[in-house]
Amino acid sequence: MNEPLVLTEIDPAGFAVLTLNRPESLNALSRALMSQLAQAIDELEADPAVRVLILTGAGKAFCAGLDLKELGSGRAAVGGREGSVNAKDPVSSLQRFRGPVIGAINGAAVTGGFELALACDVLLASPQARFADTHARVGIAPGWGLSQKLSRAIGIYRAREVSLTGNWVSAEQAAAWGFVNRVVPAEQLLPAARALAADMLSSLPEMLSRYKAIIDDGFALSFGEGMRLEKARSREFNAQVGAAAIEARREGVRARNRA
Repeated sequence: MNEPLVLTEIDPAGFAVLTLNRPESLNALSRALMSQLAQAIDELEADPAVRVLILTGAGKAFCAGLDLKELGSGRAAVGGREGSVNAKDPVSSLQRFRGPVIGAINGAAVTGGFELALACDVLLASPQARFADTHARVGIAPGWGLSQKLSRAIGIYRAREVSLTGNWVSAEQAAAWGFVNRVVPAEQLLPAARALAADMLSSLPEMLSRYKAIIDDGFALSFGEGMRLEKARSREFNAQVGAAAIEARREGVRARNRA
């Protein structure tokens, strides 16, 4: 029996680890892999016991992007479901996941794999991780957000250099530019991602998804509109918070600060 293209591990602490499992193809996004990944994410979103997601790759690569061999053979279309954002692709599924998504970038993340990484909320990378946008070299237009997200993450001048050359960006450079949170030794990558998930899960369950939503929704707006959105949601939510609830949580916050 063939191994699944996506490995799913659910930790009882409240997070799940999804592993792209085509190491012999550098986890290239075949039609089947994209379908299984989107389905796995959607199933975890529907599971109330899973509130944080970790995404990584098997073998030496995170994800080599769309499977060009499959595309070149004519077995999969470049447009439509396989090559652009829609309701059933993995990036759209990641966007629907209400909790934080941690990308554990273990190796190369190229083009569609780069976009998959940028669809995560936090990126941890091993020293072997590196990033490249080869859309301009392959002749396929991005459809999962790379042309817009990268410039917002690192500035438009750096983004132009990355996307118009297709050159590699190392893990260390990515961290210096700010789209990777930090670089950790390869053997510590998944343990660090698990520890970060545990830290996030120590927050109040209702706040984890609410805070992520206000950050993301506000970031898509102008600064003034984002401030107004925060104010409106603050009034709506805080009106439901009583003094007793705050007092009950105060000692927990103080104890964490003392640690």
